[in-house]
Amino acid sequence: MIINSVAYPRAALIGNPSDGYFGKTIAFVFDNYSAQVQLYETPQIAFLSAFRDLNEFQDLEDLDRKIGMYGYYGGIRLLKASARKFLVYCREKGLTLEKKNFTIRYQSDIPNRLGLAGSSAIITAAIRAMAEFYGVVMSNAELANLVLAAERDELSIPAGLQDRVAQAYNHPVFMDFDRQYMQTHGYGRYEAIELPPEINFYVAYRTDLAEGSEILHSRLRDDYNARVPQVLAAMEEWADLTVQMKNALKNGDYSTVQRLIDRNFDLRSEVCSGSISSRNRQMIEVARSTGASAKFTGSGGAIVGTFEDEAMFENLRRKLKIYGVEIVKPNIVRQGGE
Repeated sequence: MIINSVAYPRAALIGNPSDGYFGKTIAFVFDNYSAQVQLYETPQIAFLSAFRDLNEFQDLEDLDRKIGMYGYYGGIRLLKASARKFLVYCREKGLTLEKKNFTIRYQSDIPNRLGLAGSSAIITAAIRAMAEFYGVVMSNAELANLVLAAERDELSIPAGLQDRVAQAYNHPVFMDFDRQYMQTHGYGRYEAIELPPEINFYVAYRTDLAEGSEILHSRLRDDYNARVPQVLAAMEEWADLTVQMKNALKNGDYSTVQRLIDRNFDLRSEVCSGSISSRNRQMIEVARSTGASAKFTGSGGAIVGTFEDEAMFENLRRKLKIYGVEIVKPNIVRQGGE
């Protein structure tokens, strides 16, 4: 039996980066791109390499370009971390796994290291495949926690939880990471919500910019732990923006949605200005010059926003193209929601 599993890129619509600091966020996944995992039974455990794992290059320029796109580490480490954390989860749950092994491979066309949660998509797809292979049932909240643990505990990747929640639910989700609730239950309050079809969203990303989120998260974490007043106030405001967004979406209030998206980035710029590169800021400014709203989908490299009509979208496409920025209308996934 061959098991095929898929997970999609995530766009944080509002509230980020407060998800790592007991805040609130709304995020969705979209199927314009995907991470796919294939798993089948074999005598031994084997992890097969994909394009980003190759160690041969045409020349130094090719090496430089690919390391800039994919970093020094490929996807095999993600599969290994997934497998180890899956086993730990089963042990802690007292589950006895059938004595059988597998070969696992992945492929992904999610733009890499651009704030679209491409790494967690691979891990999400891998854990789903292993769970199906061994007949293990877990809730969406448990899956999200397990994916985060694979990245944070096994690979030391600083990250918040929202990426994995949206990918686990396969539906737009309102997330409340209330500290007391998290400490009691081990996960936040998650509510599947609807995004009104009359509100037009776009996602855009640079083709010449691949940056990890580690620097921004590390600096923000240091300031948060140091109880810097401006950072603490920002966390509270991001959470409040998320509540306002939930209500605006329910009411189909385009102008409020646009205002909240812009404020989310402006607030980040106020407290994280030293961590925003000129090319990242340029994407925001170019998008807003057309009348569209714009904020980061994650920590940079890609943006999400709203546009009014097709004329604005085409103007947005033309202007972003000049700077090597691709744009898509996200096909928002609404498969889950339980």
